[in-house]
Amino acid sequence: MRLQIESYAAQTGRWPRSGRHILAGYDDESVVVYQAYRPAIGHFAARQGRFGGEFSLSRMSWIKPNFLWMMYRCGWATKEDQEVVLAVTLRRAAFDAILAEAVHSHYVPEAYASAEDWKRAVAASSVRLQWDPDHDPSGAPVERRAIQLGLRGEFLRRYAGEWIVGIEDITDFVREQRERAAAPGYAGLVTPSEAVYPVTDGAVAARLGTSQIEEIP
Repeated sequence: MRLQIESYAAQTGRWPRSGRHILAGYDDESVVVYQAYRPAIGHFAARQGRFGGEFSLSRMSWIKPNFLWMMYRCGWATKEDQEVVLAVTLRRAAFDAILAEAVHSHYVPEAYASAEDWKRAVAASSVRLQWDPDHDPSGAPVERRAIQLGLRGEFLRRYAGEWIVGIEDITDFVREQRERAAAPGYAGLVTPSEAVYPVTDGAVAARLGTSQIEEIP
């Protein structure tokens, strides 16, 4: 597996405990996001290094940069039509473009001048964003919020092909860690290495509503 992994215990000790944060695995050139699909779609994508076959470009597709949020959503690869978990490495510039395009899936007064302005932004945008409760390995919600991003139209088309650096089927890894996630104290659990992703454009960060990182004693 190409993903960098690390002890869950070590990581959770340095992650923010609350607030809205984009936890992700990234470097100077790329960012990893996760999706889970039925085998026909997942296996095609992993083999071809792009999305195609039964993958639909006419439906919104949601990406999650946070591994544990994906594990909550797919039940550690146990939910129907989410049995194949993919780690999709995107060009970092593409991920930044997705964030810059994102519009909340519901009206947020702090981000839009009025409900009508928000509706116009939704109609014009190819990206939705939602902040949902993040979850620990057991599936229990935590105070921290995790982001997910829904793509459609031109952004989905570009995501499905030209923005991809690589796609890896990590289902076997997920199944191995599922057992450790059920162990007392999450003994031996390792997860992909993640840190708070820096949104360097102040206007984008303000619209997304990302939080400042609090000091961890």
